[in-house]
Amino acid sequence: MKRIGLLTSGGDCQALNATMRGIVKGLASNIQDLEVYGFENGYKGLIYGDYRLLTSRDFSGILTRGGTILGTSRVPFKTIREPDERGIDKVEAMKQNYYKLRLDCLVILGGNGTQKTANLLREEGLNIIHMPKTIDNDIWGTDMTFGFYSAVNIATEAIDCIHTTASSHNRVFIVEVMGHKVGWLTLYAGMASGADIILIPEIPYDIKKVIEAINARAKRGSGFTILAVAEGAISKEDAALSKKELKKKMEEDKKLYPSVSYAIAAEIEKETGMEIRVTVPGHMQRGGSPCPYDRMLATRLGSAAAKLIMADDYGYMVGIVNGKTKKIPLGECAGKLKMVTPDAQEIKEAKRIGISFGD
Repeated sequence: MKRIGLLTSGGDCQALNATMRGIVKGLASNIQDLEVYGFENGYKGLIYGDYRLLTSRDFSGILTRGGTILGTSRVPFKTIREPDERGIDKVEAMKQNYYKLRLDCLVILGGNGTQKTANLLREEGLNIIHMPKTIDNDIWGTDMTFGFYSAVNIATEAIDCIHTTASSHNRVFIVEVMGHKVGWLTLYAGMASGADIILIPEIPYDIKKVIEAINARAKRGSGFTILAVAEGAISKEDAALSKKELKKKMEEDKKLYPSVSYAIAAEIEKETGMEIRVTVPGHMQRGGSPCPYDRMLATRLGSAAAKLIMADDYGYMVGIVNGKTKKIPLGECAGKLKMVTPDAQEIKEAKRIGISFGD
């Protein structure tokens, strides 16, 4: 008998269900006696013992279904060692529920914060497998995370739609793409949609350079400009501030502007007199059905996880490296971000065709 637990933690995204399906189908096709327990709403379910025994029906027809059949929530890693409002030791409670169900392993689907807690549970002696989920594609150790390409498709389509109205009205349009710390999603969607300017957190922008790029297009006869801006984009001036100074500055900016895109729009309009419009696709980027690539990736990663579980080989993230599934020790990848480097090939190639990054 194999008993496994499943939970999805952090923000939802496409292909969570597809990945769980891949894991369970990989096990059920090779093991006679299998019990699968699903913890409701992420780590909260593991802490408070909210779980249910899942059957084959739960995994039927979910390959194309977005979101997560288990629900999800955020339990910040920085508070995981702190007792909750009732004084419950969260880590100890998770361990006790794991042992109560006599689980052989716990499969955790989530992003960076989720992964850090998964690694903590591994250090506490639990058998853990982590599956790399995030639309940001910022998990260290894997070339790709499931959810990323589905989000790229949605963000790209949003910018594509903006192109027609921008060209019709000769305006500057800013499309704000998700990504607080890392700019992979904005970079890929911006390049795929033909954005003229791409602003990402890893490359602080100079607003004068941004305006120069807009004016240069106008001189060439292009009456409109499209900016793909990551929600975490930052100016060179702000990037030079200390953490304390930056936090204060951001609090002040929030009183004036809903997000960085509106601040950038105000600066451009002030300097150029052009009409600026801001579009924020927001949580649309995390919703809907997974794209075919993500379904394929999720199925492969799920199958690879099933192989590890059958071999009682735990303590790993299952990722993909150079097109092949690979197990990466959780202790090596937990807590690390995969950033866009300014000298990345994608950046160099984008600049070669005239895309500005405001630097």
